[in-house]
Amino acid sequence: MSKVEEIQQYLQQEGLDAAFITTPDNVFYVSGFHSNPHERLLGVMVFKEAEPFLISPLMEVPDVKAAGWSFEAIGHEDTDDAWDIVKLAVQKRGDLPATIAIEKSHLTVERLERMTHLFPEATFSRIDEQLNGMRNIKSEDELEKLRKAAQLADYAIEVGCKEIAEGKTELEILMAIEFEMKKKGAEKMSFDTMVLSGPKTSSPHGTPGDRKIQKGDFILFDLGVVYQGYCSDITRTVAFGEPSDAQREIYETVKKAEQAAIDLVRPGVKAMEIDKAARDVIEQAGYGEYFTHRVGHGLGISVHEYPSVTGTNELELEAGMVFTIEPGIYHPDITGVRIEDDVAVTADGVEVLTKFPKELVIIQ
Repeated sequence: MSKVEEIQQYLQQEGLDAAFITTPDNVFYVSGFHSNPHERLLGVMVFKEAEPFLISPLMEVPDVKAAGWSFEAIGHEDTDDAWDIVKLAVQKRGDLPATIAIEKSHLTVERLERMTHLFPEATFSRIDEQLNGMRNIKSEDELEKLRKAAQLADYAIEVGCKEIAEGKTELEILMAIEFEMKKKGAEKMSFDTMVLSGPKTSSPHGTPGDRKIQKGDFILFDLGVVYQGYCSDITRTVAFGEPSDAQREIYETVKKAEQAAIDLVRPGVKAMEIDKAARDVIEQAGYGEYFTHRVGHGLGISVHEYPSVTGTNELELEAGMVFTIEPGIYHPDITGVRIEDDVAVTADGVEVLTKFPKELVIIQ
């Protein structure tokens, strides 16, 4: 069953006339066409019975067709009112819909007001959860793309480690990593690459800069690579020079916490139990106050997607789910350490997609 057919089935079950999907990642998921439309309108309108259409900037219509979208592709120029074009396309398919499912987490207030003006008799419901549920379970084809993205991420960490040298800046190492990824054919990085050194490692979302690497630093790499539309996300922390006992203790605690969480992954386990497994190790070691975020997040077309692996999420894991496991300790007086892997739930356990070693790497 195609994604369009699956959405049509959902509309029929829920008694809805149409769905308008506007998140670029969800448009890609449904149509195979990936775009960053900026302020321009991009969306897929799926009907309970009529043929769907995709609306995009006119200049991208050839790309829509090249991506494999077999239904109508409608373009709008910058001088057009794209919403009037949407209404005309809907009217061609019959009566105006009375019930429309939208992505409430994405559609802006301004755009919702335009839709209510175009379809004054319509009521609007959420399709967010349905799309999250569809994307949550990956097909074998999606898993293979995620494996390839993970392999590129492993190589990026390898490149970063080889670039470490005294006096070199975080940004110099970052640029070397991204240059090598482009040479390898990566589409792009999944997010802004992080290379943090020394005291900056104690900021979970720090910003790389001109700080020069020094002996005794821990260096934290957090990066991801996009392969055929699918993301990876890996974190490794390495030592430049012999680490102190305190640094080593924090590292080994995080490594033990991450492994405890990975070991628990299998169908039927609740997401909150994965978070707890890692958090318990860190708390028992006396570092609980320095682990300040959830243990992981869903991964796929988006680098952060459903589900959120938190201590309150009672969602049961199912085969085909892919998410990160990334505990960390961020001690401002010693060091920050995070270790992150991408994992897939299998029928009877777990597959770890990222493979870069987790024994503490010491670069002399």
